[in-house]
Amino acid sequence: MRLPAGRLGVLAERDFRFVFLAGAVSQIGDQMMPVAIAFAVLDLTGSSADLGYVLAAGTAPLVALLLAGGVFADRLPRRVLMFSADAVRLATDGTLAALLLSGHARLWHLIVLQAVHGAASAFFGPASTGIVPQLVPEHRLQQANALRGMTMSVGGIVGPAIAGVLVATVGSGWAVAGNAATFAVSALFLFRVYAPALQRTAEAPTFFGDLIHGWREFKSRRWLWTIVAQLSLVHLIAIAPFFALGAVIAKRSLGGAGAWALILAVFAAGTFVGSAVSLRYRARRPLVTATVWCAALALPIMLLAMRLEAPVIAAGAFVAGVGLSIFEALWSTTLQREVPREALSRVSAYDWFGSLATVPVGFALAGVVAGAIGATTVLWIGGASVLVLAAAVLAVPDVRRMRNPAIPSPDAEVRPV
Repeated sequence: MRLPAGRLGVLAERDFRFVFLAGAVSQIGDQMMPVAIAFAVLDLTGSSADLGYVLAAGTAPLVALLLAGGVFADRLPRRVLMFSADAVRLATDGTLAALLLSGHARLWHLIVLQAVHGAASAFFGPASTGIVPQLVPEHRLQQANALRGMTMSVGGIVGPAIAGVLVATVGSGWAVAGNAATFAVSALFLFRVYAPALQRTAEAPTFFGDLIHGWREFKSRRWLWTIVAQLSLVHLIAIAPFFALGAVIAKRSLGGAGAWALILAVFAAGTFVGSAVSLRYRARRPLVTATVWCAALALPIMLLAMRLEAPVIAAGAFVAGVGLSIFEALWSTTLQREVPREALSRVSAYDWFGSLATVPVGFALAGVVAGAIGATTVLWIGGASVLVLAAAVLAVPDVRRMRNPAIPSPDAEVRPV
């Protein structure tokens, strides 16, 4: 496979470069949080159900406000929303760090602060998706999305490793404090970004009019809502239980925080490799390819269900990470290419909302259901569901028919010059 020239040329775009750097810095800190929060809760109460409640508190406001975030991101400067969200998350994580370090943290503190953090993220996500086509030309969209994925990957490699060391030595509060600091640096980069104003039409002048218009754009694309429905079920049945139960299983039988940090770090390493592959990967049928790679998420879930050693589970997580990054790059590029730019944040919000709406439910129920039928059974059901849902998506004609316009179909008619 030949590597196209100038595969990192998108970094020459000044404003995208600042967005890229902001993500690279904040992701290092942000990816400390799964380890830090998990062991902060377990140290406070020792309850897997309480951990599920805290994780649900962080995602429920995110889901509830995503649609509003999408509307505002199509109405207001997207850079301003991203900057403001970073400022709020700096405040919430800084407060949480202070409570943990002072020994005054209580379970309700974690729940409330994670809820505010999630609410801010609801405005950041749709704006971050919508701003990319404003900053880079269309032929560099996949490159830009792959590089953004790499920032998450680097953060996921370094963040859990640092968090595991900090939790094991000085406590989870310092990991949370590091995360707060990175939001400050990210906000400084975003402050320097210039994104041209969007050209809005008078078609949907009110908030609810914008919301309805975004829904119409979303539901008119069968390939879009089909894959969002798939992701919604995967998050409910597979991903949320994996993260809610994984830390508990690691603490009880895999060696503690270090084992869980290893699994998350190797998963992130896989996402880095997947993002690097996405810089050069050109899929003729992007949604088919994305769905096949998404099925790799079943591997670490099933390995955890088998209660194998942490390095074996980590190896499965690496493959899943590769698949997830390839999926994300192909999916984001297809979305940005096929949806009108002036409606992109709203459609992206429906994407995020549909995909994540079930996450807080999955977090809240994982510990309870595991107590009733066993964690192993929950994980086996989750892993199998990933494979079944991927097969169902591949059966949808609109998914199979989607083509990358940059790659001519082999069946295309060749006309003489």
